[in-house]
Amino acid sequence: MAGALDGRLALVTGASRGIGAATAIALAAEGAHVVLTARTPKGLEEVEETIFAAGGSATIAPLDLTENESIGRLAAAIGERWRALDVMVLNAAMLGSLAAVPAIDPKELARVLTLNVSAQAALISAFDPMLRRARAARVIGVTSSVGRNPRAYWGAYGASKAAFETLLGAYGDETAEISAIRTAIVDPGATRTQMRAKAYPGEDPASVKAPDIVAARIAALATQGFEAGHFERVG
Repeated sequence: MAGALDGRLALVTGASRGIGAATAIALAAEGAHVVLTARTPKGLEEVEETIFAAGGSATIAPLDLTENESIGRLAAAIGERWRALDVMVLNAAMLGSLAAVPAIDPKELARVLTLNVSAQAALISAFDPMLRRARAARVIGVTSSVGRNPRAYWGAYGASKAAFETLLGAYGDETAEISAIRTAIVDPGATRTQMRAKAYPGEDPASVKAPDIVAARIAALATQGFEAGHFERVG
């Protein structure tokens, strides 16, 4: 499948459903070979089959990003097969429980921060050498509006996204002048995902946009030039 990303390698986390799955399909449609990661093999296999059916190529890598050494093993396995990583979409995240700040469960907060922040730092660290070897690497992080605009009962998730944005922004600033790596942060806005359904159980799913719309913007960023530290909200 020829496209703007023909011959390039992409990695998408949280790729078994929602925005991650749609993004993986969109990147494959542009010609990238996409490595799909998530905890659920069945969902990954379904996305892989969709990509194959459309003439694209993909590899699934089921894993829990919070498990010790899982990210290092993933990077080692990918590094053995490919020299450079052209696109990395940091989409995997967990919502946790919505609660007033005094009622936040410390153990659950630790789990949210482990996946939403610590695992993201580990991914950047593990794949930094491959990103630096790419002609024009793009690292795109998926955030939430509550990371920039605090909202009642969203303190834990919002704090994790604020930390994630700072982390990715700092990496982009560090690499902008010494490499071809460029980072971007995308706030998808209200989107039809399982996380959204959990947060807003009474909402009509048809009233918010499909993940494909967000995926199209992420795929466009992966093929275009943009200033270091780019941010945009979709819809």
